[in-house]
Amino acid sequence: MAASVGDTAPDFTLPGTGGRDYSLSSYLGQPVVLVFYPGDDTPVCTKQLNSYNNELSAFDNVGAQVLAISAQDLNSHEDFASKHGFKFPLLADTDKVVAGQYGTVGPLGFPRRSVFVIDAKGIVRYAHKAIAGLTFRPVEELVAAVEAAR
Repeated sequence: MAASVGDTAPDFTLPGTGGRDYSLSSYLGQPVVLVFYPGDDTPVCTKQLNSYNNELSAFDNVGAQVLAISAQDLNSHEDFASKHGFKFPLLADTDKVVAGQYGTVGPLGFPRRSVFVIDAKGIVRYAHKAIAGLTFRPVEELVAAVEAAR
């Protein structure tokens, strides 16, 4: 059952950059922008995460934590994050369990580019799942979704 708008966001704990584990439940009380992306160092993913990183202050201004998830391992994430200076954690969902809970695994087993906004109470308030994955949701749209979820 994939997470949809109005559902309680499935909780998870995943290893992430910075040498620690991240649990969604630890962010209760603040909104979370949960970004599923297909792969480290791929052109569109790099552009997307750089865009979010460059405009991180817009997310900070609405009190939102950005968490980015893909199926690569932690070593790949650490290399990708240090190369681009990401100021939000990249989480390793190597077995795609979390991607499955959120319904972002495509027919060929690859995670689709998807974004969820989860409110301070842990409810999904915005969900966008890309079919082709050649574009990504702009910061302004995600910030507006966070503001609407208050």
